Amino acid sequence: MTDTTTAPTRAAAQWLADFAAALAQGDIDTTVALFEPDSFWRDLVAFTWNIRTQEGPAAIRAMLQARLADTQPTAFALEGEATEADGVVDAWFTFETRVARGRGHLRLRNGKAWTLLTTMTELKGFEEKTGENRVKGAEHGVHKGRKNWLEKRRDEEAALGYTEQPEVVVIGGGQGGIALGARLRRLGVPTIIVERNAKAGDSWRKRYKSLCLHDPVWYDHLPYMPFPDDWPVFAPKDKIGDWLEMYTKIMELNYWSSTTAKKARFDEATQRWEVTVEREGKPMVLRPKQLVFALGVSGYPNVPKVAGAENFKGDQHHSSQHPGPEAYTGKKCVVLGSNNSAHDICAALWEHGADVTMIQRSSTHIAPSQSLMELALGGLYSEQAVKNGIDHHKGDLIFASVPYRIMHTFHIPVYEEMKKRDADLYARLEKAGFLLDFGVDGSGLFMKYLRRGSGYYIDVGASELVANGSIHLKSGVNIERVNEHSVTLTDGTELPADLLVYATGYGSMNGWLADLISPEIADKVGKCWGLGSETPKDPGPWEGELRNMWKPTQVDNLWFHGGNLHQSRHYSQFLALQLKARMEGIDTPVYERAPSHHTR
Repeated sequence: MTDTTTAPTRAAAQWLADFAAALAQGDIDTTVALFEPDSFWRDLVAFTWNIRTQEGPAAIRAMLQARLADTQPTAFALEGEATEADGVVDAWFTFETRVARGRGHLRLRNGKAWTLLTTMTELKGFEEKTGENRVKGAEHGVHKGRKNWLEKRRDEEAALGYTEQPEVVVIGGGQGGIALGARLRRLGVPTIIVERNAKAGDSWRKRYKSLCLHDPVWYDHLPYMPFPDDWPVFAPKDKIGDWLEMYTKIMELNYWSSTTAKKARFDEATQRWEVTVEREGKPMVLRPKQLVFALGVSGYPNVPKVAGAENFKGDQHHSSQHPGPEAYTGKKCVVLGSNNSAHDICAALWEHGADVTMIQRSSTHIAPSQSLMELALGGLYSEQAVKNGIDHHKGDLIFASVPYRIMHTFHIPVYEEMKKRDADLYARLEKAGFLLDFGVDGSGLFMKYLRRGSGYYIDVGASELVANGSIHLKSGVNIERVNEHSVTLTDGTELPADLLVYATGYGSMNGWLADLISPEIADKVGKCWGLGSETPKDPGPWEGELRNMWKPTQVDNLWFHGGNLHQSRHYSQFLALQLKARMEGIDTPVYERAPSHHTR
């Protein structure tokens, strides 16, 4: 350290040196003493071959006792200058383990660690061929009978799945499957992505006409290839669809469109899956070692069973099947639900001259888009953040460095400010009868997303239509019965209806397993998503991480990948490294594999 080194950098460097020395000596007592009593160590694969948060010194001690000797961490080095705000020192560092390299983040309070993040960035000897190590792409000189790039690529496509079996099959070719496929391609892991739609991006193209991303562009980049710098802040669905289609081609993914997964079973004798698929109408069997379900954040659509629905003379469908508003000009439309899809569909119907009523069964969190961008996302994902040196890679790690146990405390002040900033809108919504909430602890949108994956709307305009009565509202009720040309609500109200849309969400992802593998396997894996926070729709016990996502499940060789574009980008790195390590025969002892809770 020089005389000009800042005090936060000196403090971080001293802590990191003490930490490295204690680990090198195998001195777990001294290591644990560097953490404060209310401390957290979140590890993304580097130490635990898992995605896991150690909460408190006792849990940190137990992890080190189990994993330190095998991990052999070394080469800790501070990265850049540390900073300090409100008594908390923030610092970045790099490190190595016996088999990998990593990057980490540290928060110090009073000289001791409050939060520590360790992440695996690459496996030694199996680095991505980038920069100076990129492939040449051309064979200079004269070679008889040689094949060019296109011929080699066609040979690969003709062989994989037929004469050669993939290491990994990914079921689901939306944003999650594509992001993971790109990571695996770069790591040299033979992978086939199975997608039932005719083209990559169709899962976006086929949604309702008005759909746009509600998250800003800085939050949504795909791995390796960011959006152009003139890309819209909120990308329309068809533009996203086209980007995904082109991305699969440019990244040279083995993407099997018009292919439906029919059945899967694990063959204990060969230690491979047998995945029966129908490709362009022809049945065949794939035999990968690893099987990944990448079907979004959710399982099957939740379509409520309502008495009389079979007698309805109008159109009725789940929001996932909604074609758009064009056919309903002048029609009476009823939308059951009050989250993102419900608001979007109601607004589009109103814009096309429909008479539309929203049925709100329970309270909903409303986060105006501009306020959300400025108050919640702007520090990490915005043009200003980029100017401040925080690109999406660094933003992802900062986001990941906050343990889920205390994340709500970071968010509560954001939504307290939002309540003040948007007080007029909230007051008018409540006057219109809309049932508002900010989460049971006031932590707002993202905690609702993590805990239950529902219960909110990012307001891009529809809330004003609800507040001023343009979208009619019936709140605190449900549909009791569907009639031929109307619906009867639980308060006795009868609403005429030509269209009934069920914007009622989706089930858990492990629901797919019941049909494709078996109900027993689905229940062994347990519920996907949620933290075990014991808040509405997120039953305990506490998990500390998202259930079953991006990490080993209770069923070997079976994985889940998904989430929004940000999560698909960020966590695909860690899932890909786990899969690559297994392909290369690296020992991957999983520390504290999460038990399964809650069946479908």
